[in-house]
Amino acid sequence: MDLPADPLVSRATAWTRRLVPVLLAALATLAYGMLGTQQFRNLVARSWDLGIFTQLVRAYGELRAPIVPIKGDDVNLLGDHFHPLLAVLAPVWWVWPSGEALLWAQALLFGLSAIPLTRLAIDRLGPGLGSLAGGAYVFSFGMQSAASVQFHEIALAVPLLALSLTALLRGKVRVAVLWAAPLVLVKEDLGLTVALLGGLIALQHRDRRREGIALAAWGALWFVLSTFVILPLLNTGGQYDYTDNLGSPLEVFWPPVKWITVLMLLLMAGVIGGRSPLIWLMVPTLAWRFTGTVEFYWDWYWHYNAVLMPIALAAMLDALGDRRTGRATSWWRADAPRPVRRIRVTAVAATAAVTLVLGPAMPVLDVLRPSRWEPTWRAEPAAAALAAVPDGAVLAVDITLMAQAVPDHDVQWIHGPNERVPDCVLGDRYAFSWADAPPQDLELWAEQEWGVDYRTQFEDGGFTVVCRA
Repeated sequence: MDLPADPLVSRATAWTRRLVPVLLAALATLAYGMLGTQQFRNLVARSWDLGIFTQLVRAYGELRAPIVPIKGDDVNLLGDHFHPLLAVLAPVWWVWPSGEALLWAQALLFGLSAIPLTRLAIDRLGPGLGSLAGGAYVFSFGMQSAASVQFHEIALAVPLLALSLTALLRGKVRVAVLWAAPLVLVKEDLGLTVALLGGLIALQHRDRRREGIALAAWGALWFVLSTFVILPLLNTGGQYDYTDNLGSPLEVFWPPVKWITVLMLLLMAGVIGGRSPLIWLMVPTLAWRFTGTVEFYWDWYWHYNAVLMPIALAAMLDALGDRRTGRATSWWRADAPRPVRRIRVTAVAATAAVTLVLGPAMPVLDVLRPSRWEPTWRAEPAAAALAAVPDGAVLAVDITLMAQAVPDHDVQWIHGPNERVPDCVLGDRYAFSWADAPPQDLELWAEQEWGVDYRTQFEDGGFTVVCRA
């Protein structure tokens, strides 16, 4: 049930509650969007993911199946990860057909997630601590690192989790269930998170046990269905591609970088958030990451921690309780006394400190550095290289200009399993995907790779374009 309104709340507090969450959302959207623009225009490519998702959203925008030739000529990306909810981004392509648009869409989703959580924090902690907690959340290390490595499907999960957990802490269990349900369509592993949330609701809310059991069954069903049925069915290899990335459960606690990540997450939850049952919602995500053999699964610096940020803040707010009731929480131990102010201040300070201590390593600060806005010397050659490729051509390209090439070309991965012979090949000798060993003659390399004749159409700034004779 809803908590009663506090008659002692001042007008200033009421205005803070209205304005601060919106201001934080706008500031975060602007900061992360500008970071995306800065990277896009300076040819910063963290991986091939932005190109992949740009091609995916283009397919949805053109009302086609999500075939992504970057992964392979006949690859349906729903056979790679299960994220059909990304189809809601099709209108973004209609308005702004560019990979840069996806970066702004993600920035907006991150920013919007701050509104319900910050408003809840202000209600529970007061205007000062609540605003600080909201700011620490939206500029947390998980959000910044996700924005820095560019677009991923988890962008949709962040606001859904924020809305669901906020509703749960306000006692609106049915609303929490409805916001959590679509998470199973964002990524296959989130079905386990949804199932666990349903289990917690069933255990802690006897009057809502039916809804909790239904949500748990929904999450478990979609995890099994997506991982073991849908993904193998749509996968060109007839399998779930990431099974081989899982190692032994005995390695889950090693190497030490995993402990550092856990410590950072615990600090993000104000440490006291470890008392809340909500902290267990981190376990499914951490389990597959820490049993994985891919090293960047373990670290704090990638997009995987973004989905854990709403959980961390919600767990802290749950454990710190509500200033209007004087109790620790509203949903699992109504008889617990609320922690004293010193503990509340320390907890909120910890959430801010875990990001601030990283200092210059935080990517969002690049937005404030004038030197980062200076056009790279390769901007003009990059534009000229893209212009040298005829519109609609089948183009094999490496990492650097992959996302930029998608709107006007049928893009393939230059090193990928391509069955079609590309019309043109665009290579960047400075791209990290060449592993510091780019071909000295891209024309000769392409002829050897595909067995047809190519002629050089453009060469400048490290970029070379060759097209079929």
